[in-house]
Amino acid sequence: MAKPPLSGIKVCDFTWVWAGPYCTLQLAHLGADVVRIETKTRPCVTRMLPPWPNGVFDGLNKSGYFNQYNQGKKSLSLNFKHPEANEVAWRLIKQSDVVINNFAAGVIDKMGFGYEAIKKVRPDIVMISLSGYGDTGPYREYVAYGPAQVPLSGLSSLTGYKGFPPMHAGFSYADPNAGVHGAFAILTALYHRHKTGEGQYIDMSQWECAMDVLAEGILEYTMNGREPERNGNRDPLMAPHGNFKCLDLPEKVMDMTIDQWVSIVCATDDEWARLARAIGRPELAADPRYATLAARKRNEDALEALITEWTSKRRVAYVVETLQAAGVAAGACADNKYLCEDPHLAERNYWVELEHPEVGVRRHCGIPWRMSATPCEVKAPAPCLGQQTDEVLAALGYGENEIAAMRKKGALD
Repeated sequence: MAKPPLSGIKVCDFTWVWAGPYCTLQLAHLGADVVRIETKTRPCVTRMLPPWPNGVFDGLNKSGYFNQYNQGKKSLSLNFKHPEANEVAWRLIKQSDVVINNFAAGVIDKMGFGYEAIKKVRPDIVMISLSGYGDTGPYREYVAYGPAQVPLSGLSSLTGYKGFPPMHAGFSYADPNAGVHGAFAILTALYHRHKTGEGQYIDMSQWECAMDVLAEGILEYTMNGREPERNGNRDPLMAPHGNFKCLDLPEKVMDMTIDQWVSIVCATDDEWARLARAIGRPELAADPRYATLAARKRNEDALEALITEWTSKRRVAYVVETLQAAGVAAGACADNKYLCEDPHLAERNYWVELEHPEVGVRRHCGIPWRMSATPCEVKAPAPCLGQQTDEVLAALGYGENEIAAMRKKGALD
């Protein structure tokens, strides 16, 4: 049977919160053996974040947030106030191929596990630090959280309606974006090691990762000396381009009415003509107010009003199917109920439903790629805090009496 592409790769995971765990989630999806180092004395904040089963927080192992982003990993609980915990970490590092952290710059060195120390015992190690601002520069010691980095990256200055102040992107975009960049950097470093036998250190800035996917705004300034204007859902090169109201969801959710919207984009005049025919208004394709992109941009308010007149009287599924059949890019502005019941995602087996020891079977997002030669799968639900401590210690050569003694001292808290 074919093995996942990272089968046999061992990862020592010092990460917490979101950016780092999202990085090691990708490695676990690819088959790596990821051991996440945690502590019961200061649990990761994500173990206390909602959603929780039945909306009630009553334990560190029940967070849907944590359980989503730590699937397929092992949890090793260590209390670094005890020298025995440090020794366990060093044994794990010596057997690892990758060491990863997303602490602030310099923190991992203060803990004694910096790259210069690690490469002395494992010269071919691949180590990455996903700090907020990188290891160098005047901001290296600044506190970093993803929500604050969204505005700092320039994304908020591009988000919002004309005349409105900068808007947040809706979630902590910088975190998972940094995690994906980090996973890619690790894979390339492992490839380099495979060719040369050399390990290396990767200094990565979460801020720079976020900026890296927002080049349009930066280029507008560097090339033209001006700031892009916020313009809501509209696009400077396409019209129509936006979200249009549909009929509300027929049934209420928790006694709340859920509004429904559709995203519609026409990149060319031909696509606009197909849209006009699909909504029963073929004459609009030749109407001088809308026949060309320039004309549609001049009359964009009226254009959006006539499209809304059609969409607002119809269910979103009907709108999407009708426009897609006409060759127009349209998609539902999906709510979570829509996603969970979507037949396309179900047919592709995207969802993961594994038995967790404390919350039972819960639906989680799965792996968004399919590999024909090296298939990947979520091999286990997220671990309970310290769930695999004894297993990991035994694999590192510790006997039952040694493990019991460390536990009695509190080194495994």
